[in-house]
Amino acid sequence: MRYSLISRFRGTLLGAFLGGSLTSGGIQPQNYPDFGRMAILGIQSLISLGRLDLDDWIARQQQASLHLAPTDMIIATLPVALFFHENPIKLRKNLLRVLKIWDDDPVVRDGTLAVGYAIALALNEKLDPLTLIPQTISFLQETPTSIPKKLLRIQDLLAQGAGLERVQAEFAGKENLSNTIAMAFYCFVSTLEDFRLAVLRATKKGDSKLQDATNLMAHSTGAITAALSGAHNTTAGIPLNWRVLLLEKDSPASELTSFDEMLELADALVAVWSGLYDNVPLDPKELTQEGCALSRVALLSVYAAPRVIKLR
Repeated sequence: MRYSLISRFRGTLLGAFLGGSLTSGGIQPQNYPDFGRMAILGIQSLISLGRLDLDDWIARQQQASLHLAPTDMIIATLPVALFFHENPIKLRKNLLRVLKIWDDDPVVRDGTLAVGYAIALALNEKLDPLTLIPQTISFLQETPTSIPKKLLRIQDLLAQGAGLERVQAEFAGKENLSNTIAMAFYCFVSTLEDFRLAVLRATKKGDSKLQDATNLMAHSTGAITAALSGAHNTTAGIPLNWRVLLLEKDSPASELTSFDEMLELADALVAVWSGLYDNVPLDPKELTQEGCALSRVALLSVYAAPRVIKLR
C-alpha cells in the first residue's frame, strides 16, 4: 500500500475540518461548526457500538442541539463513508440510511453518495483521475438531479485543461449544492497530489462582485475538497503549519477538537472497523490522555490487507 489506512482516515477527517476553516486570510482556529461536531458524534457512536445505529446518532444530535445545512450533512456522513469504504453495496446502503436522519433532498443524497464513493476509492487505492467521475456517476445510479450532468461537464473541462477562473465563471456564480460538488471535484482532480493547492483553489474567491454570494460556497467547497484530498494524500499531504493550528483551539474540555484528539478518534475508528476491539476502549470518553497514547502505539500497525479482514 502507498499509505496506511490509518493515515487516510486521519487525512479525510482533518482535511474536512481544516478545509472548512480556510478563509481568504488563511486557516483561522475556531470551534468546529455543527458539521464537525456531528461528524465527531457519529464517530463516537460507531466506536461505542461497533455498528451504525441511527437511533444513537439521533439521540446524540438532539442532546447536542445541532442543526445542519445541506452541505453540512455531506461532511457529517464522512464517518459512515470511512467505516463502510471496503464494500460499495454496504457503503451506498448505509449512506442512504444515515441521510434519513436529516433530509430526503435528492441533491443532498447524490452529493453524499458522490463524495462518499470517491473517498472509498481513495481508501481502497483504486482512485484513477481518468475514471473517477464516470465511476462516481455510475454509483449514483439513475437520478433526476443535475449532479451527473455537472460532473460530466467538469470531466470535459478537465480534459480541456480549463483553468480555475473559467470553471468558477461557470459554476461559482451562486450558492448551489450541485455546483459546490462540481467545483470540489474539479479542484481535487485538477491538483490531485497537492492538498494545499487543491484547498486554496477551492476557497479562492472569484469576481469581487460575487464574493457575498460565493462566500458560503467557498467554505463548503473547501471542506469537501479537503476531505477528498485528505483521503487521497493522507495527513502527510496536509501542511504542518495548518495542522499545528488545531493545537491552538480553545474549546470546552468536553469536545474533541485538538489535532492529537482527532488523530486518536480516527485511530480508534480504524481499530473498531478492523476488529481490534482489545486495543481500543469502546467508550469514547476513555479516548483521552494516557489511555489514548497507549492505544495509538498498537494502532499504528493496522493496515487493510486483501482477504484478511473479515466482512462485518
